[in-house]
Amino acid sequence: MKSTARTRRLSRLQAPPLLFLVALVLAPALTARAQDSRPGPLTPPPGEEHNVRRLSTNPVPGAPPALPPEEIIKRFAQKEDEYIEASGHFVFHKTIRLQEIGEDGKPAGQAEITIEPAVTPEGKLYYKILGQPRFTLKELRISPEDLETLARVQAYPLTTGQLAKYDLKYVGKEQVDEISCYLFQVRPKVVERARAYFEGIVWVDEKFLEVVKTYGKWVTDLGDVHSPTLPFTLFETYRENVEGKYWLPNYSRSDDVLHLKAGDIPIRLIVKWTDFRRISQPKPATPAPSPAKPGR
Repeated sequence: MKSTARTRRLSRLQAPPLLFLVALVLAPALTARAQDSRPGPLTPPPGEEHNVRRLSTNPVPGAPPALPPEEIIKRFAQKEDEYIEASGHFVFHKTIRLQEIGEDGKPAGQAEITIEPAVTPEGKLYYKILGQPRFTLKELRISPEDLETLARVQAYPLTTGQLAKYDLKYVGKEQVDEISCYLFQVRPKVVERARAYFEGIVWVDEKFLEVVKTYGKWVTDLGDVHSPTLPFTLFETYRENVEGKYWLPNYSRSDDVLHLKAGDIPIRLIVKWTDFRRISQPKPATPAPSPAKPGR
């Protein structure tokens, strides 16, 4: 089914209103990160393949009435329940790319693998590597298994069963491609040791009341969740409209700096989901991010 909406780069996200809103919403987190010399919110890089587009043969409804934020939150959380259940009925290709960024701002070396979810006869989920992994990293040493673990981005934090654990605040509106969106600040009410919670911003389609983009991190009472070896915490994640019904993750990116004895190395993680294909039997759910370990 072909898209009835034009596909365009998300250059509008570079506009000052969005940067102001992100800075306002994540001010405490960004202040802490500034002290650590890490980059702030992302603007879409030219040439990257991520676009927010809708697939539908139905006419676009008119703008909804001025709903209170609580009702908007309730409705998009219900759709999150639907999407997380539907995601188990699809397989896909997941390409994971870790890049070392040179002084010219371009990749100086990278590691890349493409994986696909599969299920054992016993019903256990695993990922099989497709094709030949490519590794041209100059400073980092990482295995395909490490790369796979690094890219386990949880996509649906705000299901109806989780809403009571979060404070959500409406902070404004922003355009994502051709979709007008409400922006909500998300913060956990209480953080725990055994479970990670999302902290950041979600973009909600103004007309259809469904999440099309997220920006944020996962936290426990030990701090930001990241891998034992690499510092990535903040992820900007876009979704793709699959079958005209479900918003599934399509593109996620995180930029950070690795501090080595030889000097600081800017690094970038890019994850892409492509080639969604429906399967008859649902696959097990992807596990949530592991909580931080003591002493990390």
